Amino acid sequence: MEFFPVIALLAFIFQLIAWDSVLGAGAAMVNCSANDLEALLDLKNGLNDPENRLSSWRARGCCLWRGIACDDNTGAVIKIDLRNPYPVNSFNSSTTRYGFWNLSGEIRPSLLKLRSLTHLDLSFNTFQEIPIPDFFGSLRNLQYMNLSKAGFTGIIPPSLGNLSSLQYLDVSSELSTLSVDNFQWVGGLVSLKHLEMNQVDLSLVHSDFFHVLNMLPNITELHFETCSLSGSFSSLSVVNFTSLAVLDLSFNGLDSIPDWLVNISSLEYVDFDSCQLRGRIPLGLAELPRLRYLDLALNHNLSASCSELFKGSWKSIEVLSLSSNKLHGKLPANVGNMTSLTHFDLSVNNVQGGLPSSIGRLCNLEYLDLSSNNLTGTLPELLGGTESCVSGNALANLFCLELGNNRLDGKIPEWLGNLKSLQTLGLAANMLEGPIPSSLGTLKNLTNIGLAGNKLSGTLPETFGLPSELSVLDVSFNQLTGILTEAHFLKLNKLKILRLSANSFILNVSSIWIPPFQIRNLDTGSCQMGPLFPTWLQSQKEIKFLDISNASISGSIPIWFWDISANLSLLNVSFNNLEGQLPTPLEVAPFADVDLSSNIFTGPIPLPLVPIELLDLSNNHFSGPIPVNISQIMPDLIFLSVSNNELAGEIPTSLGEMPSLQVIDLSVNKLTGSIPASIGNCSYLKALDLGNNKLSGMIPQSLGQLSQLQSLHLNDNLLSDELPAFLKKLSSLETLDLGNNRLSGSIPSWFANSFSNLRILKLRENEFSGDLPDAISNLSSLQVLDLAGNNLTGRIPANLGNLKAMQVEQKILEYLLYGAYRGLYYEERLVISLKNQFQKYTKTLSLLTAIDLSDNNFYGNFPVEISKLSGLMVLNLSRNQISGEIPGSISHLKQLSSLDLSSNKLSGEIPSRMASLSFLSYLNLSNNYLSGTVPYNGQMSTFTASSFEGNLGLCGAPLRLECQNGGSGNGSKTENDSNEGFIDEWFYLSLGLGFLVGILVPYLIFAFRRPWADVYSDFVDKLVYKLPGMSRRRNKALQTKVYFHR
Repeated sequence: MEFFPVIALLAFIFQLIAWDSVLGAGAAMVNCSANDLEALLDLKNGLNDPENRLSSWRARGCCLWRGIACDDNTGAVIKIDLRNPYPVNSFNSSTTRYGFWNLSGEIRPSLLKLRSLTHLDLSFNTFQEIPIPDFFGSLRNLQYMNLSKAGFTGIIPPSLGNLSSLQYLDVSSELSTLSVDNFQWVGGLVSLKHLEMNQVDLSLVHSDFFHVLNMLPNITELHFETCSLSGSFSSLSVVNFTSLAVLDLSFNGLDSIPDWLVNISSLEYVDFDSCQLRGRIPLGLAELPRLRYLDLALNHNLSASCSELFKGSWKSIEVLSLSSNKLHGKLPANVGNMTSLTHFDLSVNNVQGGLPSSIGRLCNLEYLDLSSNNLTGTLPELLGGTESCVSGNALANLFCLELGNNRLDGKIPEWLGNLKSLQTLGLAANMLEGPIPSSLGTLKNLTNIGLAGNKLSGTLPETFGLPSELSVLDVSFNQLTGILTEAHFLKLNKLKILRLSANSFILNVSSIWIPPFQIRNLDTGSCQMGPLFPTWLQSQKEIKFLDISNASISGSIPIWFWDISANLSLLNVSFNNLEGQLPTPLEVAPFADVDLSSNIFTGPIPLPLVPIELLDLSNNHFSGPIPVNISQIMPDLIFLSVSNNELAGEIPTSLGEMPSLQVIDLSVNKLTGSIPASIGNCSYLKALDLGNNKLSGMIPQSLGQLSQLQSLHLNDNLLSDELPAFLKKLSSLETLDLGNNRLSGSIPSWFANSFSNLRILKLRENEFSGDLPDAISNLSSLQVLDLAGNNLTGRIPANLGNLKAMQVEQKILEYLLYGAYRGLYYEERLVISLKNQFQKYTKTLSLLTAIDLSDNNFYGNFPVEISKLSGLMVLNLSRNQISGEIPGSISHLKQLSSLDLSSNKLSGEIPSRMASLSFLSYLNLSNNYLSGTVPYNGQMSTFTASSFEGNLGLCGAPLRLECQNGGSGNGSKTENDSNEGFIDEWFYLSLGLGFLVGILVPYLIFAFRRPWADVYSDFVDKLVYKLPGMSRRRNKALQTKVYFHR
């Protein structure tokens, strides 16, 4: 063994001697001319060569210099190849683009002396801030010139058009530092076969672009990626470049695919990726006999019928990428005829129907992506191709299968377990059900399994612990159950991402278990891991993202956990029963997301030592003040929620020094003082919730600067003064909740003209007065109007019936999420009075439509126009002074589920058509002056007497008072019936007797028995207070405000 170094040294010396002999022999055989030698030395002197690449360029034998080639007969220099041999930064240099081997400096005109030069390559160097030399156009014998990505800037000199012998030209740029202002010179390159101008700015030349190229009959390759081309293709009456094989126009702004393209039968490679093309895909592309590669992806507006498009032959096609367009229709069975296909991508289209079994005949297929379409039905139980494929197995070469984000149902077929080459399997976001086949775990090459977002049941097969190459396992958001043990992870030593969340797994592993993997992303939310904190996490040194929320974990977080948490970019332990105080500072990675919400943590608010972006501490028992230095530690914070804690003190003004904040939620605490004006500096704020505290003073004017604010909750505080005019600047507002404060004054008319997006307006339980402005009807997006418990007067505006969002049923369930960022968001919530009790809405809030004007002083007739709001679900006009009859058109409110008109001065009969309100589940018409028979049929028969009590003129079921005509309610008059009818003499007799008794009895009592007189007075006084309208003011004065935690 000790002789090996000596032998190696001797071999090296021998090679040096042999090389020197070759150099000598070569020098003796041919020498470059003195003229060429001088030209090359001058070229070298102008170049900067930090790595001494040109060290061989010495005084003799230039034909043997590095990068130089000479004619074997004449010795004339014919080739200069100074291409950077290491275009990728192989040496991890931070100071240069292409490592240490780049040349720069000046290119001197002495090159013109090399009259036999045919090949010039200066690519991948850094000739920064100098243009391509104009004299290059005088190198008339050049056949090959490559100046790509060499750092040249400015306009490409038109003199290059003089190079009539040039066959290969590559002037590709970086970051569009090169440009062309006149493309005509390209027409002089009559011998050109290969033209490459990637990232050269051609924005000024498109009008004559293809007319010029059509002058190059020998051209075979055209590369114009990212050249700022725009507009329509030129129409060509005659196509001259009939040898064209490669056409790359990707990443431009073109209009449509030119018709003449399908006439170029020599085409082999066509790339129009991301060109903003629109219109139909020419069916003639399928008949191009040599076409092997076609990429039309990411154009978004190209359309074609799958049945028509794939009816063609596609004789030679190997790569077909049509993703992110508007393909539609079903995949026909003849897709199985494209037998040369290796790469097939139709993702993000509107492909419908099922997956044809003929897909199995694509024996060479390696990549299949049909994700994000509208595929339906079950996957085929059997695949074709077992006979036609040489291997005897269908899709034997397939390594990637992506069918996610469709509407496939049924079971996962067993044939997937036979795809032995499969590495990536994506079936997420479908409606697949049944068990996961255990055969998937036998695919030894699997690296990525995505089954999330289905309806899969059963448990996770133990075979999933066998694929040793598996790095991603995602079965989250299914209906899987069962106990997972160490066996499920037995050989997964390369596992990096494990997502099991939103299932019902129980993770039952030994307390001393050390996994074979080092996980990077762990998501086990809603899987039972407790009650003890999982100790195996202590072995995971590479973990970056950790979500163990809702995992039934109790007790305190162990001290060792804070050693691994310092590397976490996501820490989510929410919805557990974790307790105790958290360490200060909190150990997490810079710019992390931290969610510790919904636990039992106590003590002061824990802040990290490094800046983070999301912090959710809501629903705990944190106490004390909000730290004043919060902005110094977390200046880049985007999301802050500390709601539902026991925080006290004032809101620090330093919150205004966190300009990136999109969500501030400090609700349901014990905060005092005024709202700091500095919050107006948070210009990106989407949601601000300070509700349910003890804040006082006025709403600061600076809040008018929050032009992006969508949700504002200042409810349940002690705020005073009038509605400030600067609120009109909040043009993006969708929710405004100022309820339960001490705000006063009138509701201004500008209020309704400023919020075109407002969906929720809640001003209840304040001290507003005056009329409700007619302009309120301009709030076209309004779904909830809650002005209850104020001192508003006047008539209810008739044009409330013009509230457009209430005129239609809200059928789209839309989660109202604001400031959504990396999984955390502010979820809109609202507490309203419904069915005589307060209810909280969150998930279904977008479906709610409600008007609550109760406890005010509105008068006049019932506003008939409200009947136009056919989508209205809740109507509460109780405890006002509304008079007149209930209009029969109220039956038009087909979605009405809650109606409260109690304690008003309504008269007349109850419209019988109200029985058709099939969704009505709460009705209160009590304490009015209604009369006649209760229409006790249909939906009205579901209500008890309490819905009608206090109306002395009502009779019939469910009231105890029977009607004189013996009616039960089924035969009551409709609202269109006249009030005239047969009244017999007994009515007049009873009326006279009643009047006589009413006069004589009090007179006798007052005259003869004084104690009885006192009793009678008390009785009458109580009776009067029970009358509708007389008791209202007294009741309101005694009413106690109730604050509900949100």
